[in-house]
Amino acid sequence: MSQTPESPLWIEVTNYLSHLRIERGSSQNTLDSYQRDLRRYIAYLDSRGITAVVQVDAGHIAEFLQAVRTGDDGGTALSERSTARVLASVRGAHKFWAMEGLTTHDPATKISAPKQAETLPKALSVEEITRLLETPNSATAFGLRDRALLELLYASGARISEAISLDVDDIHAVTDATDSLVLLRVTGKGDKQRMVPLGSYAQRAVADYLTAGRPALAQHAKKSSPALFLNKLGGRLSRQSAWTVLQKTAADAGITVEVSPHTLRHSCATHLLEGGADIRTVQELLGHASVTTTQIYTKVTPQALQETYVSAHPRAL
Repeated sequence: MSQTPESPLWIEVTNYLSHLRIERGSSQNTLDSYQRDLRRYIAYLDSRGITAVVQVDAGHIAEFLQAVRTGDDGGTALSERSTARVLASVRGAHKFWAMEGLTTHDPATKISAPKQAETLPKALSVEEITRLLETPNSATAFGLRDRALLELLYASGARISEAISLDVDDIHAVTDATDSLVLLRVTGKGDKQRMVPLGSYAQRAVADYLTAGRPALAQHAKKSSPALFLNKLGGRLSRQSAWTVLQKTAADAGITVEVSPHTLRHSCATHLLEGGADIRTVQELLGHASVTTTQIYTKVTPQALQETYVSAHPRAL
């Protein structure tokens, strides 16, 4: 797949991305995603000899979506979910271009997103989670870090990108006359912040890591880092390295099902709901903008929902 930022259309893409950054306040992750999708889109249009927005019609967009689904444009074949994301990028750009008067119509409005097969989140059992979290060797700095990372992911339901972005200063201890609470300041999508509580197991794992693990890793740094989770050079742990930590730990724990950082997020939400947590609370914990997103987890535990319904609804029986 050719990369053609030299195409006249690329100028319009950069104008759109500037609009998202300056006027909409989109996060860098969002901008990177849109830029990646639209670079592929412009490359496809360029290969068809299209160099102006006014030349694009609904057929071109439909053909492009088919090409990215199959990889016929020279790029990686995408899933239905990823194709829907690409369409959202294309729609946003065409809507902006129409508003700017580059064309009198918006061809993207006629294109429907591919129907996505409903997939239920995969959650580990409590026994599998326990086995996973107890596997890292707490006698080493790396083991202390890995235990703290995994305990934090499961306790907080944080995304992996949110976890590796945490700084030491994002941990807050709140103490009153009767109780002590540890909160994480998590920065999610759109740079929205939320405060998330940590349970006692995660608190101990993080405390042990901060006491013995992190100082041992930090001594290798050329420059001091504020990051909570450090790599072997004392810098911020990367997303890929965090993924590798989880994959290796899962294998060492004898867990045979596929495990990803999102698996811990799914497991956190599922186990909370099974334990009777209110869905609005889980929504707030996970940082979902809409409760509709959180509701998918309720489909994982129909038996628990049935039991709750029967016990709570006045006309259930």
